[in-house]
Amino acid sequence: MAPVEDNDSGMESQDGSQSMDQDELTEKEFTAKEKKQPEIENAEDDEPAETLGERLWGLTEMFPESIRNATHTTVVNTQAGLKLAYNFSRSALWIVFSTSIILFAPVIFEVERAQMEEMQKNQQKQMLLGPNSAISGGVPPPLMPPMQQQR
Repeated sequence: MAPVEDNDSGMESQDGSQSMDQDELTEKEFTAKEKKQPEIENAEDDEPAETLGERLWGLTEMFPESIRNATHTTVVNTQAGLKLAYNFSRSALWIVFSTSIILFAPVIFEVERAQMEEMQKNQQKQMLLGPNSAISGGVPPPLMPPMQQQR
């Protein structure tokens, strides 16, 4: 028995009779066209991809030289101004924060020390006079409000 050959017109056996019907033939042609189509798409993609920078550079040719120069000057000056503002703000913030720490740290430490002394005095009072004396400042609170005289 001889091997079966594939052709675009269909499959033929030894005796030459056609073994595929017309529907199978159109399906085979369709799949063959699908296989060829990506090759055509790849042929169109042979050009290297254009970057955004290249596209923008190409668009500059449609503007006059004076506009291009003005735009370039504006961009360069804006960039320099932003760098200057950033450096100035960095220096100014460093000066403000370091000065505030140097000036206010001693005040904060003194306030904390005064609070600690007050707490120690309250603890000593509490130990000597009882738990209610430190809270009320030495005078015990009245248990009942004073009674009003009736007329």
